[in-house]
Amino acid sequence: QVQLVESGGGLVQPGGSLRLSCYASGFTFGFYAMRWFRQAPRKERELVAVITSAGSRTDYADSVKGRFTISRDNAKNTVYLQMNDLKPEDTAVYYCTTDEVLWQLNGGVEYWGQGTQVTVSS
Repeated sequence: QVQLVESGGGLVQPGGSLRLSCYASGFTFGFYAMRWFRQAPRKERELVAVITSAGSRTDYADSVKGRFTISRDNAKNTVYLQMNDLKPEDTAVYYCTTDEVLWQLNGGVEYWGQGTQVTVSS
């Protein structure tokens, strides 16, 4: 079964950096795009970054462009999110998930990990 395990979060000061990792299993990782979402208290979950299956194309939310970089290592079944110049408004629980196509192939089941907490505060 699909499993996603996020790690790398923590407490950092404004302007600092973190690198998040998401290890995936239970499916053919290299066939699917991967996505990072985040959810702050009292807010809807928002899409942060997307990377295609081979890593050739990426896209980002306007709020993180120029600061965050998504990447992947298909040999390790892992997707990363490098976060630089962090701001207090980046504080949230960060989640990774697959291309929505995989959800559809499994009867509409959504696959999420447990998330990793990122707190940006002085």
